[in-house]
Amino acid sequence: MAKLIIVANRLPLKVSFKKKKLVYKTSVGGLATGLSSFFENNPSIWIGWPGEAKEKFKDKTKELKAKLKEKNFYPVFLSRRQIQNYYSGFSNKTIWPLFQYFPQYTIFKKQFWQAYQEVNQIYAKEVLKHLKPGDQLWIHDYQLMLLPKLIRERMPEAKIGFFLHIPFPSFEMFRLLPWRKQILKGVLGADLVGFHTYDYVRHFLNSVHNLFGYEHTLGQVQAGGRLIKVDLFPMGIDYQKFAHMGENKQVKQVMKKIQARTKGRKIIISIDRLDYTKGILKRLEAFEQFLIENRGYRGKVILILVAVPSRTKVEQYKQLKQQVDQAVSRINGRYGDINWIPVWYLYKALPFSHLAAFYQLADVALVTPLRDGMNLIAKEYIVSQADGKGVLVLSEMAGAAKELGEALIVNPHNRQKVVSSLKQALEMPLKEQKERNLVMQQRLKRYDTKRWAKDFIDSLKKTKKQQQGLVARRFTSEVKRKMFNDYILSKKRFLFLDYDGTLTGFHTKPKKAEPDKNLKKLLQALAENKKNEVVIISGRDKNILQKWFGKINVGLIAEHGIWLKKPGKNWELIEEIGSDWKQEVLPILEIYTDRTPGSFIEEKDYSLAWHYRKADLRLALLRVMELKEDLRHLVANLNLGVLEGNKVVEIKNAGISKGRAVQYWLKQKTKKPTKGRFVLAVGDDKTDEDTFQVLKEEKNLKVYTLKVGFAISQAKYNINSPQQVRELLQEMANI
Repeated sequence: MAKLIIVANRLPLKVSFKKKKLVYKTSVGGLATGLSSFFENNPSIWIGWPGEAKEKFKDKTKELKAKLKEKNFYPVFLSRRQIQNYYSGFSNKTIWPLFQYFPQYTIFKKQFWQAYQEVNQIYAKEVLKHLKPGDQLWIHDYQLMLLPKLIRERMPEAKIGFFLHIPFPSFEMFRLLPWRKQILKGVLGADLVGFHTYDYVRHFLNSVHNLFGYEHTLGQVQAGGRLIKVDLFPMGIDYQKFAHMGENKQVKQVMKKIQARTKGRKIIISIDRLDYTKGILKRLEAFEQFLIENRGYRGKVILILVAVPSRTKVEQYKQLKQQVDQAVSRINGRYGDINWIPVWYLYKALPFSHLAAFYQLADVALVTPLRDGMNLIAKEYIVSQADGKGVLVLSEMAGAAKELGEALIVNPHNRQKVVSSLKQALEMPLKEQKERNLVMQQRLKRYDTKRWAKDFIDSLKKTKKQQQGLVARRFTSEVKRKMFNDYILSKKRFLFLDYDGTLTGFHTKPKKAEPDKNLKKLLQALAENKKNEVVIISGRDKNILQKWFGKINVGLIAEHGIWLKKPGKNWELIEEIGSDWKQEVLPILEIYTDRTPGSFIEEKDYSLAWHYRKADLRLALLRVMELKEDLRHLVANLNLGVLEGNKVVEIKNAGISKGRAVQYWLKQKTKKPTKGRFVLAVGDDKTDEDTFQVLKEEKNLKVYTLKVGFAISQAKYNINSPQQVRELLQEMANI
């Protein structure tokens, strides 16, 4: 039976020793709690590190494995050195600070990177012991970003999903990483890549494009002959668990103790790991400023600050602990008195009953991280308010802010805004509190942790199905044999070949645009066969095509079908068309060129093209939308068409297309249709879809249409790359 394999840095429990005996403690981490119900109710296993160095287990290893297997957990054992360099090193001193926008804390160390590679290989080895055909593999988080590719290399047909629980940074930040390409290639080994917010999706796709040139359509990336889906899945929480926790007797007992200590004061809670990304110091500074500006609240409000110890051996965390201790002492010493301590500071992990009690009693939750992938504390607090009271003050830097817009959203660096929001929260009418919270609660109820996990797995299945559909369209050896049989038996053959991106890899490297000697030699060999009529069909200017291919006995179609040139003949227009319209359109394109560094205008006889392949893609795509809107009414009045190609927008006479040119060419050559004539059309761009569509309608010809790459297309088949196209043509030339 097919199963789900969850792989994370850690197992959902921590193993430790007490009097030389193994002790098992359930993890309270966000991932463990988030996936627990889904894991328990589906055929699943979990692979991860048990929390201690393998040297500690010694003769307990067999006992540990047996105990964990009962729970469907399978351990990955790591040495002290590996933990130090892979986990404490590369994961938490390189990736963590860099992805959280703290480059000043980021350490780029070769031995960290080597350990990261080594440990990802260890995880891969353990995964492959359990992964069977039909299983689904769900890999989690930044510690295992190389793992998808490692599994893909060994099991090409595996169903692999990867989810990143921390932010993915902008390209300007990500590019600082010396091993950025290896990391991206590792993640792209997955079929589905998930993030918490669209911003992270966008940053990832930008990095993929900037480093590899891979385009995407609606989050679908074509990479290495595979379709990869990149999408957002905002992680939910166990709604029912938090919605009803106030009914728990133990929680009620803890609540009474807290109430006795707080003595009816307004309660602000702050619960976080002690991490520099959480903005705890800035939070304390804002609370102090609040007390300065609002003297009437002194003695009437208390901040309960829970800081869970984290990475206590890392120097930045040690310093942060000292700074937080000092800030708490300063505030309590300066503003407190014998009857009131402004900050109730707890440096410890809390049991669920205490956490639940704080949620229930808090009038305000102050959640202001400087950067956070999601932040489930914010969601847990909102869901916990069964009576609807309570106000969430939430940082706009947390992923949760994208879903919890009814909270008071603040910039954590804007101290005055945090202060004013605290005052607003404490004084907000109960009716408004309930109205805001009800909307958020309903949203969180609909998209809880089960829905989150189900959506991800369903999307993985859907992506795999799409891939299989594309595989069915692959230009397989069987299709190739059939095509060659038809090619050999045909008395007349037409080969319509797009140039850029089909016969050459050009699109992102302009210097490699001109055809090489081997390509010219190949085209000449094909054209010398009297049965063949080879036609280069391109959006390029006719003078460029003439310069490149004029000495070869091939036909040419230029400017997407405006100009045609038969072998040995002069250029001709398909129809008489005008170009007076250019004087109206050219000034518009010049404005966009000035506003978009790296873009340029190409003027052809009967068209204008605005190229942006050298421009910043993010800016260029925005400009494309603006340009199309500016041209919309103008082109309609002038009977023009706007054609989008690969990093180019072209304006030309309506009705002109590659497809129409191909149709015209065939009619000239096959006035008396003869069954069995052979046609091959190959292209990679949107502009080639017209050719594929036209050839679908040809009933008296043996037609083969090939799309380079694996995007959805009107073509019958997909072929991997320009290199494979040239290999195919070389085989034809050898016949």
